[in-house]
Order: sequence, then structure tokens, then C-alpha cells
Amino acid sequence: MRLNLPQDQTLIGESPAFLEIIDQCSRAARHDRPVLVIGERGTGKELIAARLHFLSPRWEGSFVQVNCAALPENLLESELFGHEAGAFTGASVRRIGRFEEADNGTLFLDEIATTSLAAQEKLLRVTEYGSFQRIGSNKTLHSDVRIIGATNIDLPTAADRGAFRHDLLDRLALDVITLPPLRARRDDIMLLAAQFGQRVAQERNWTSFPGFSADMIAALNAYRWPGNIRELKNVIERAVYHAEDEFTPLSLLEIDPFQSPFRPRSSPAAIRDEDKNPPRSQNNPSANILPVDYAQAVTALEYKLLKGALKANKYNQRDSAKFLNLSYHQLRHQLKKHQLL
Repeated sequence: MRLNLPQDQTLIGESPAFLEIIDQCSRAARHDRPVLVIGERGTGKELIAARLHFLSPRWEGSFVQVNCAALPENLLESELFGHEAGAFTGASVRRIGRFEEADNGTLFLDEIATTSLAAQEKLLRVTEYGSFQRIGSNKTLHSDVRIIGATNIDLPTAADRGAFRHDLLDRLALDVITLPPLRARRDDIMLLAAQFGQRVAQERNWTSFPGFSADMIAALNAYRWPGNIRELKNVIERAVYHAEDEFTPLSLLEIDPFQSPFRPRSSPAAIRDEDKNPPRSQNNPSANILPVDYAQAVTALEYKLLKGALKANKYNQRDSAKFLNLSYHQLRHQLKKHQLL
């Protein structure tokens, strides 16, 4: 099933878990009350919010998005409710807030769990009465807005800890849509991978998309995708951009672009602490030898050799096996071990 949304946003899938969410969204889109969208990072919460808006009676109104985690508390309230000129330092002119901007439309509050308790109190008033005040004003304004909130944390638990208002949670939770992670949508992995691959192939001006090798398909389906759809998208885009031509099925799966035998292992703070330590004794040469993690060093060397052999042999696995004096099955085992399949 495919649903095309504005701004090249597309929902696609055929797994039972995905189709159930689509049905739930269609039901929730009919009413005009708040909705909460819950899910791990990268599961597409913003796309579900857009679907709720554009399938609702408000579809001709504004769909306004605010990332609550990207703004500090004082700026978030100004962003949501607006402010009058002179309300605080730097407020030289009046500014309307997102609630006014979204009048007769939908306001999507991403990362809503990061809002302060003070902001939550104002959000509660808006959801109950549709009224609010700009910062620095005593005038009560009214706005007809549908709120969709999204988060990747368990809000009932946050409310029990006092980090989220129970009364606001009750107001927002008429419908709660909990998105499945990609590992629960195995039937959709290759559909999504093909969509992302074709899109990047067009950006590279390829005349066609060559698809994926059997080994890469197996690896894509076997991986657990902790970063969900966003991680899959990044991996596929990386594979297409690194491909040498448009005629050979993609075969190089690079999950972690930071993986390298030269990757720094110390944090900046640890490096600063090391710099403060006095030199080791010149009378004891062994005291100047840095400790080595043997297993880590061997793993890094194996990875470097495998990656170099693949590149030298244009990613032909049988030629790479001969290059390393390994059997084909030994090479395949090593490639799987180092997530190079």
C-alpha cells in the first residue's frame, strides 16, 4: 500500500503491522480531537502526523510543525503562543505564535515530552478551551487547532514520575497510535529499500536502478535496524552513492560509516585528562607502552583487510577470497562477522 503525501513524503508497506497502523490512522483522521503518535526514533512519526492532517476535514488548513526538543523553554513558549513587543529582551516586534498560524488547521508537536511543566500547563488550557495569551499580553486569544503530539518515550511512566502532566496526557490520549519498529515489519524492508534506492539513482541520473545482490538482500533482512526506517534510508543512499556503475546489483552493505581501525576511542574529556598526566618514567621502558585491547586490534585488522580486498577486487567475493587465500565460504563467514554483507 502506498500513500503519497506533500513534499515527497511517502508511506509504503504491506506488512500486517503497517496496514493495521494505516487503518488506525484513517479512523483517527475522521474526528477532530488530539492524537498521540508514539514510536522509536526513525519510525516515521512525522509522516503519520501528516497523514492524519491531510486525510482529515482540516486538510485545506495549515499543517504546522514544531520540534519541541529543538527550543529552550523560554523560546518554546514564544514559538507556540507568540509574544508582544517588549515582552522580553530582544522582542522588538510582536510575533504571532504557531497556534495562531495553525488556526483551522493542525499543529504537530514533535518530541512533546520534552516540554516544561509550565508549557504543558498552557497546552492544557489550549486543548480544553482553545484559548491562550501571547507572552507579555493580558489579552485572551482563541484558536481552532487540532493537536497531534509525538514522542519516543512512554508518557504514562513519565507522568507517574512527575515529568509530564497527567491531566494533559488525558486530554491528548483520545487516540494513541503506537508505531511498530522496522524489525516488526520484515515484509516492508525490501519495499522501502527499493524506494530509497530508486530515488538516489534518479539523483545520480542513472537510467535504471540495478537492484540488490542476493547477499545484500539477505543481509538487509537479517539486520535488526535499531535506527528503523531512517537508518535503512541512510544505508541504502550510502550504497547507491558508493556504487561504481548503474548496471551491477548493489552488494556492499555499510551499516556504520564510522567503523575504522583508526577510529578514536577516547572522549574529549578523557584526552584532556591524559594530557594532564605527567610523562611515564624513563627508567622503566614498559611504563611508556600503552595498553592494547588485543581482540579489538585483531577485529580492526580483519575489517581493514576484508574491506581492502573487496575494493581491490571490485567487490567480487570469489576473487576477494582468492586474494586473501581463503575459501569462498570462509570469506563469507568473515564478511558476515564484520557486517560487510
